[in-house]
Amino acid sequence: MRKLKTTVAALAVMMMCCMSALAQKQFTLEDLNFGGKNYANMVPQNRTLRWWGERLVRVSADSCWSVNLKNGKETLLFTRNEINQWLGNNNNKVSSLSYASFPYPDVSLAMLYAGDKRLLVDFKNKRLQWSQQYGGQASEWSKKSRALAHVKDDNLFVIDATGKTTQLTTDGSRDIVYGQSVHRNEFGIEGGLFWNPQGTRLAFYRMDQSMVTDYPLVDVPELDDTTRYIAAPAPEKYPMAGQTSHKVTVGVYDLATGKTVYLEAGDPTDRYFTNVCWNPEGTIVYMQEVNRDQNDCHLVSYDAITGKRIAELYHETHDKYVEPQTPIVFLPWDDSQFIMQSQRDGYNHLYIFKDGKLNRQLTSGKWVVMEVLGFDKGNHNVIIAANAESPIQRNIYRVNIDNGIMTRIDEGGKGWHNAMLSDNGKWLIDNYQEPDVPRNIALVNTATGKALRYFTAPDPWQGYSVPEYRCGSIKAADGITPLYYRMVMPVDFDPTKKYPTVVYVYGGPHAHNVDARWHYCSRSWETYMAQRGYLLFILDNRGSENRGRDFEQATFRHLGQEEMKDQMCGVDFLKSLPYVDADRLGVHGWSFGGFMTISLMTNYPDVFKVGVAGGPVIDWKWYEVMYGERYMDTPQDNPEGYAQTSLLAKAQDLKGRLQIIIGLNDPTVVPQHAYSFLKACIAAGTQPDFYVYPGQGHNMMGHQSVHLHERITRYFDDYLK
Repeated sequence: MRKLKTTVAALAVMMMCCMSALAQKQFTLEDLNFGGKNYANMVPQNRTLRWWGERLVRVSADSCWSVNLKNGKETLLFTRNEINQWLGNNNNKVSSLSYASFPYPDVSLAMLYAGDKRLLVDFKNKRLQWSQQYGGQASEWSKKSRALAHVKDDNLFVIDATGKTTQLTTDGSRDIVYGQSVHRNEFGIEGGLFWNPQGTRLAFYRMDQSMVTDYPLVDVPELDDTTRYIAAPAPEKYPMAGQTSHKVTVGVYDLATGKTVYLEAGDPTDRYFTNVCWNPEGTIVYMQEVNRDQNDCHLVSYDAITGKRIAELYHETHDKYVEPQTPIVFLPWDDSQFIMQSQRDGYNHLYIFKDGKLNRQLTSGKWVVMEVLGFDKGNHNVIIAANAESPIQRNIYRVNIDNGIMTRIDEGGKGWHNAMLSDNGKWLIDNYQEPDVPRNIALVNTATGKALRYFTAPDPWQGYSVPEYRCGSIKAADGITPLYYRMVMPVDFDPTKKYPTVVYVYGGPHAHNVDARWHYCSRSWETYMAQRGYLLFILDNRGSENRGRDFEQATFRHLGQEEMKDQMCGVDFLKSLPYVDADRLGVHGWSFGGFMTISLMTNYPDVFKVGVAGGPVIDWKWYEVMYGERYMDTPQDNPEGYAQTSLLAKAQDLKGRLQIIIGLNDPTVVPQHAYSFLKACIAAGTQPDFYVYPGQGHNMMGHQSVHLHERITRYFDDYLK
């Protein structure tokens, strides 16, 4: 009888487990892919917060609330309906408050957008105070003078606070580019318009790329059943490594005089100008000037009125490369001092300059400063993000300028923290994730470090069949350096079974895959694959970011080689696991990861059975000047390195199933890479598969990304599973 009762109980438990498993919902790509129809409901909830001086405001599409910093309670400020009532019938309506901002501390003005106008609405007195047209190919607004600089029809214009429009240039074209990013967005460049703090002078880029080769991209028209359109040329100015590059100069326009001068920086041939910024008085322009070899950098100041060179403040060289990414930042309480970031000691740290000369190093250690967030002005602290706790974490610290004492001030101390500082730096919003925390938001007093939990996001994947996410480290191929990995286990993992395994790889500079965010920063496609019975393995090899100069520069002049060695250390680790099927290993990556995918498939043809390479670099001599020459030098100076890393000669070594996917209009890794590899495979008699997305660039946008990831998944299902 006892045995029968035990058997019945066991069966009941099994039935409950089966029912529980059946009750778990299954993901689709519409849930997990950023282009999916249900994706917005599957990411952790967030709160959109803005600082209004030292006050906090939460914004949504329809309402704005004031947030009490002491208890987190919210009070309604205004609604979208109220705003549109105040605007009256003679103005465009505000369709959303999601982009509302509050540019003036202690003044009840909200910046909103309606149609093609920028509005300042006085929500206390319930009226429109000011409006201005905005937009263009590029634009930058000064909250101090309310002047707008923008690019229209390739030329540069300034609209002052009264609405007066001045055209600054007349020769703008595809060849002459004004006020936009230059040097193909390298060196931290994200724009080309720079107002001084007073909004009275505008520094701007002028790029002459008339001498740069046109790469012949083609626009394929959208499907239309009624009209016949013909594909049209859409050439891209694309300077390849070792070829003639563009020339950049920096102009300064004076709003009061209406005059423009150009900084007398000498011949811009084979030089890069980056990190443009102003002194607090708005009379001096600073920029970092890098030679084409990118191993020599000068920080130089210029008179904004005359354009004449004033002085060189700093000079840094390195036998590999120097890589300035951020402008200098003046101390708000002492304009005789500024902070500069540099990797001169091997890790990115802060340095104090006084009266234009290097004074001292402020931070140090075998970790990197990831961002300067701002200043707590009253206590002479700079607020930074850094990975001093762990290479895979991002934490928030205050560093006292006077004594150098550094104190962590985020909530919890684990995970990956992003923060936004109030105007005077007394408070910060700490928005963070941990491997098992979708999102928390805390309000932190920067002086005391005291945190108030403001928001905790529910798990959006509750009720779904979710895999286990693991994180660990292995040694790099040098036998010393720790490398961090993420492993996504198959759903309903059984350690007695063997599973097909996909290595997802990027591996290139200025990126990483593994950190202490939710699920260790796992890409949602990995969860989709784990649901289908795959094990996913992701390793950050040497050459990736946030680990210091030597870690990053280990790949110099031979991209892909050390990275492959490290990835194969990961493969050796996988083979040591009894549940990994070493006969069913796949690899997938995009861009630099596409290059790594084909490199691994052809250099280790007996290891990887299936690969999917998206937007792959095939030969670095066809990649653009700034990135390519920084890490590889020129083909003329480094012929051995270019030959070693080219995949054309490796086409004959392809054994497994390889699918190459590109966007037809890719302006980053131009289609010549993939086409040339296909030609090499045809000549060698090897058989890759190929798929192209017409009209798409380097990444598939919108719902086409769902199609892309279904295609990638099917390829592994067809040939690896």
